[in-house]
Amino acid sequence: KLTEVLQWYVTTFRDPLMLQPPEWFQAFMYCEALLQLPFFPVAAYAFFKGGCKWIRTPAIIYSTHVATTLFAILAHILFHDFSTSEQPGPRTQRERLALLSVYAPYLLIPLLILFTMLCNPHYNQVEKRKRK
Repeated sequence: KLTEVLQWYVTTFRDPLMLQPPEWFQAFMYCEALLQLPFFPVAAYAFFKGGCKWIRTPAIIYSTHVATTLFAILAHILFHDFSTSEQPGPRTQRERLALLSVYAPYLLIPLLILFTMLCNPHYNQVEKRKRK
């Protein structure tokens, strides 16, 4: 069943990165497995518990990493010549924008996290240490 869903997605959105990912995309997937996936339960705990200011640095690292990888992916979607690809890629600007809309939330959410960590006074306060 999952292969059918994957095939439907690739056919519908013309995303060749999912069937035959280039080496640079595979490297991003390894980073996701090693860095991002372990971050999710830790971040979920910190955000649901609330008041966990220690999540600021890991969240900044996570969000900047994800945003950086997404810039490369989005640039590839917008500018790559897919006519030479073995798998069918987007042919028209409309198809490129449709595929871009699938990946866009993976950029927007980390940017919101980054903005929150940098600008929200709760996470941006400098702790004052008590003097003895």
